Amino acid sequence: MKWKGQRQSSNVEDRRGQGGSGGLGRLSPMLLIPLIKLLFSKAGLVIVGIILVISLITGTNPLSFIGQLFTGSPVQTESSAPYQGSAKEEELADFSATILASTEDVWSRLIQNYRKPTMVLFTGAVASACGTASSATGPFYCPGDEKLYLDLSFFDEMERQLNAPGDFAQAYVIAHEVGHHVQKLMGITDQMNQLRSQMSQTEYNKYSVRLELQADFLAGVWAHHSQQMTQMMETGDLQEALNAAFAIGDDRLQKQSTGHVVPDSFTHGTSEQRIRWFKKGFETGDVNQGDTFNANPL
Repeated sequence: MKWKGQRQSSNVEDRRGQGGSGGLGRLSPMLLIPLIKLLFSKAGLVIVGIILVISLITGTNPLSFIGQLFTGSPVQTESSAPYQGSAKEEELADFSATILASTEDVWSRLIQNYRKPTMVLFTGAVASACGTASSATGPFYCPGDEKLYLDLSFFDEMERQLNAPGDFAQAYVIAHEVGHHVQKLMGITDQMNQLRSQMSQTEYNKYSVRLELQADFLAGVWAHHSQQMTQMMETGDLQEALNAAFAIGDDRLQKQSTGHVVPDSFTHGTSEQRIRWFKKGFETGDVNQGDTFNANPL
């Protein structure tokens, strides 16, 4: 991909090196005594609970709320040195911000008043409005805060463990998560949440597969328009994305881990389905061609 020199998105929140704490520093000693008194009072427990909930939803440092409670201004924390990744990791961070910017440009053109999501880079674990997740979860989108979460080490895992190397394979992963954001804006995510309580897990899994395949399709739509707008793709890039789609198919992953497949447990689709829907998005570039929920056969 010819991505260097392209615009990078400013909608990136770098939480690398902060674990799942959201970057809490240590409280100033002058606040320790009143904070301890607060914690051991009944009213204090309620207040602290409210603070933690607000902090989780907004992604802000709860110590700032505590500081305002006692001093009227956010608390000053003792922060560690800024996180500094390897040269390869920093390049991946720049790359990810560039791909996010490309999705912003494409979807702003295709969707009127497009609301841009935020990308959160993290290491180890991260707190989101959807709960706390570890790197083992893989990249994910949280509709509760409209943020996509990415541990850059996943790209290394794609190459070493999934045999899906290449920068366009990595771009496909980011575009897929942005596809989930597009689904949120289209109201599809809310409809899925309503269905969850109305059916068994096996039945819901079938809808989950259709949701994921639509996100693959939307990633293909992005690639189609991004290529028209920037000509970033080079020979072999499309194959990298298709290889990544194949590598993360439910059937392949289950066969690789257990030696057999259980179709009723599929939540993302088979390798063949993921490849086919991404290709359809890439070849048509037409959002209206991606109704996976009414497609038969899928």
